[in-house]
Amino acid sequence: MPARNRSIRSPRILSLSGIIVTAGALSISGCKSPADYRNQADDVAQGILDRAWPEATGHSEDGFTILPAEHTLRERLLLDQRLPVISPASAGSTYDRRIEQWPDGSYNESRSEGLSVLQYAHLDTEPLRLSLLESLQVAAYNNRGYQSQKESVYQSALRLDLERDAFRATWSGVVDSVVSSSFNANSETHGVVTSPSLQVSKQFENGMRFTSLLAVDLVNLLNGSKESSTGLTLDTSLEIPLLRGSSRFVVTEPLTQAERDVVYAIYGFERFKRTFAVQIASNYLSVLQQKDRVQNAVENYERVVASTRRARRLADAGRLPGIQVDQSVQDELRARNSWISAQQSYERSLDSFKITLGLPTDAIVELDDSEFDELLATPRFQQYLEPLSNADKPETPPADAPVVLAPPSDEDAGPYELNEEAAIMIALLNRLDLRVAVGEIVDAQRGVAIAADNLRADVTLLGRASLGESRSLSSANQRDAQLRTDRGFYSLLLGIDLPIERTSERNSYRNALIAYEQTVRSLQDAEDSVKLDVRGVLRNLLEARESIKIQAEAVRVAQRRVDSTNLFLQAGRAEIRDLLEAQNALNSAQDALTNAVVNYRIGELELQRDLGVLTVRSDGLWSEFDPDEIDLQILRDQMIQSRPGVPEGDA
Repeated sequence: MPARNRSIRSPRILSLSGIIVTAGALSISGCKSPADYRNQADDVAQGILDRAWPEATGHSEDGFTILPAEHTLRERLLLDQRLPVISPASAGSTYDRRIEQWPDGSYNESRSEGLSVLQYAHLDTEPLRLSLLESLQVAAYNNRGYQSQKESVYQSALRLDLERDAFRATWSGVVDSVVSSSFNANSETHGVVTSPSLQVSKQFENGMRFTSLLAVDLVNLLNGSKESSTGLTLDTSLEIPLLRGSSRFVVTEPLTQAERDVVYAIYGFERFKRTFAVQIASNYLSVLQQKDRVQNAVENYERVVASTRRARRLADAGRLPGIQVDQSVQDELRARNSWISAQQSYERSLDSFKITLGLPTDAIVELDDSEFDELLATPRFQQYLEPLSNADKPETPPADAPVVLAPPSDEDAGPYELNEEAAIMIALLNRLDLRVAVGEIVDAQRGVAIAADNLRADVTLLGRASLGESRSLSSANQRDAQLRTDRGFYSLLLGIDLPIERTSERNSYRNALIAYEQTVRSLQDAEDSVKLDVRGVLRNLLEARESIKIQAEAVRVAQRRVDSTNLFLQAGRAEIRDLLEAQNALNSAQDALTNAVVNYRIGELELQRDLGVLTVRSDGLWSEFDPDEIDLQILRDQMIQSRPGVPEGDA
């Protein structure tokens, strides 16, 4: 009865799940923690950037890291000023509540030094006062966009490492262990088959691919004679392209492009730092300008209030009509409205600047007023702001004399109002975005060459060798297998795929040529845009300089007008309307003068940015360009090499 029951049973196999281990460069998975892998990725990416940065820019980028700063000003303000937040993560990832499954417990232990809040001796005071240089540093460690740009550079390094991995020897190990039972009509078989294997594969830069697999079968019967046997097999293959895809140029194209992308990312980040630093300075000065408008509005409001009081007294004495008192009251109301509007505009611009810095908008922060005073005190502005002496005043010609308009002169030009030719050549030699545009033309040329290679025939030589024998439960009674070259299987295959159907490759080749022409036009557009930017900034500098001179004189004239109108009003020889108009003119001239000074300073920074000569460190601090170092002849010699149609001998 038991035998009959066994005869109708189907064979059953009980299998234990196999263990699969894959390794790169002989590193076994499972032996490292997530923190180890994170540190390894950081080391690899940092090593790539440490080597690429000096080669791309000529200088190293000390302190470059994407690790969160150990202390940030945002964190300190949130804690010290007890500002409301929706989550602890608002103060940084250090304070974030991690999920239970968070894999890297030591993540917060790796922090960059960052901007130590101990540098601020005045941090404990309220409000926090920031200078321009401190604002640049704060933005470098707190601005979200700045951190994202750094992470983009870091990710380009990881992509390069991944492309390099394609040409490294890759090892993989697999261990399968199967416990099986087989029930047949006349027998039962129980056994264990353990099959470890080790495989190595490598892609060579000439297109050749090598793969080798060594497998071992350990077979043990658990019943009967309990025999055992060992199987051993070696399977090796070598694939060699002989025509299409056989050159190092074609095979390594993804690696080449990844290497160039790292350089492009570095160029982009350097360009971003310069643009970002100018943006911070521009926003900083704009906030101070708004604050100066508030002060001008306060002074104008006080003057109008005093004028209204004077008008009421004169009206009470019967020396001024009531309608003029009403005019003064209306101007007082307008002055109050302007004061309130200026105050709110200042608060809005300050809040916007806090966001640019990466600070909470409700934090109590002020900007250092002395920055604007120091700007006005520089010699290039003082020469315009000082009142003219009688000797400097031009003689007034007769009224019927011909009117000759004097164009702006370069005699009192600032140090950054460069010769246009020199400025354009400096920009063409230093703008990193132009270097990227030139590099993309080379990338497109490589794309054309690779597309042309795909038009060729496929000729592949494939060699294979198999040695040894495998084992299973059915062959457990055989002797152990051996690797014998005289009993192996060898094959050699030559595969030829003639280029008969190449429609897709043909279209790809034509598209590659179109893409090449597009990159050439992109370079032309980028070059013309750079020239346009430089010429535009130079014009803005000239306009701002002339505006400073005009508005400085307008302030002096308006002040004299207010003073004289006051005297005439007291003498009964002027109306209150004349005084109100003079006061409004003075307020407008003061605002216009501040605007002109700010525009000129921003123009100087924008010119250095557009020339590509403003140096910005990783901590946000800058070094400005020295215009005295310009040698026009050296610039011309450097530009000759890139001009079209110039023989090398003539250069």
